[in-house]
Amino acid sequence: MSKTVKHKTADTPPSRRMPNRDIRPFFEKLAATIDEPVTELNYGSNFELLIAVILSAQATDISVNIATDQLYPVANTPEAILALGEEGLKAYIKNIGLFNAKAKNVIKTCRDLIEKFDSTVPDNRKDLESLAGVGRKTANVVLNTAFGQPTMAVDTHIFRVGNRTGLATGKNVLIVENKLVERIPDDYIVDAHHYLILHGRYTCQARTPKCGACPVYDECMFKDKAAFLEL
Repeated sequence: MSKTVKHKTADTPPSRRMPNRDIRPFFEKLAATIDEPVTELNYGSNFELLIAVILSAQATDISVNIATDQLYPVANTPEAILALGEEGLKAYIKNIGLFNAKAKNVIKTCRDLIEKFDSTVPDNRKDLESLAGVGRKTANVVLNTAFGQPTMAVDTHIFRVGNRTGLATGKNVLIVENKLVERIPDDYIVDAHHYLILHGRYTCQARTPKCGACPVYDECMFKDKAAFLEL
């Protein structure tokens, strides 16, 4: 198969919705192959997680970890990062895309955490989304990872996996998010975000999905999956 064909078929949403009967086996198989459904961002506190997620927008977890592995030993509280100042913070995060805007947002967030939330990361969407650089997706990640809430943060990987497999099809992230929350069994919903993102990152990749190594091949509704069996 030519590269052009792969690009076209891999990015085409499935034509059918995954049957309800296949959803539990889908997650059972992901759980059997993904030992640790956790974020790949390095963090040691809710605050460190929040900052790492803000920095991760349009950037790789690897680049964020490189930066925070240097930053957090020096400053890992709202007070300490605020003391660095915007320029001081930039020196640590300059390897991350959009670091100028992110430095500004992180400083504003640290100030608001101190002044409005007693230096504590909020555990509710309204307060989280009031912070600079925190949108719905970032709030969902923090609520899920830090507080164990059944939220679904739909990034590019999860959007792709939801559409391609037929688990949750939709033209925008909010539609996919709502369908995922509605369809995923209650006992998998907390870990589902990480199951899906890791599956999308390492197996159900964008241009060349590794269908031959996919644990949920039978449940997946991707109409061209047979063409990628050798990958």
